[in-house]
Amino acid sequence: MAQIYGVSTKALNQAVKRNPRRFPKAFLLSVVNEDIANLKSQNVTSSWAWGGRRKPALAFTEHGALMVASVLNSDRAIAMSIYVIKAFVKMREELAANEAVLSKLAEIDKTLLLHDEGLRDLYQKLMPLLEPKPEQERRKIGFGTASRE
Repeated sequence: MAQIYGVSTKALNQAVKRNPRRFPKAFLLSVVNEDIANLKSQNVTSSWAWGGRRKPALAFTEHGALMVASVLNSDRAIAMSIYVIKAFVKMREELAANEAVLSKLAEIDKTLLLHDEGLRDLYQKLMPLLEPKPEQERRKIGFGTASRE
């Protein structure tokens, strides 16, 4: 984190210690000894006995990482804070635009449902007209003639 924000690890740790209320347990985690041992075996760092880390390292959640940017005074940390704020504003605008689109789609859906009901009624009324009528004996037009047989 210190490298990301362009400060020393000491400055980052001091900023966190000086602002304990900004880092509740949900924002800041302590790395336990098992994790430290795993990290050392993976990174080939010096042992605790020979000048290695004497305190557990701090690990930050997403919100903790953003809070660190707000308590540090480096140019990079300030730029990151501004970037994060702009990102949140853009996300809020996108959500508002999505809500407007969803609202419009809901209106269209209601209109289509009304049209479907109207078309269904019209179809039911037209169906009897489309059915063929039974053949009825037609009266012949004109004068009747006697058949010759």
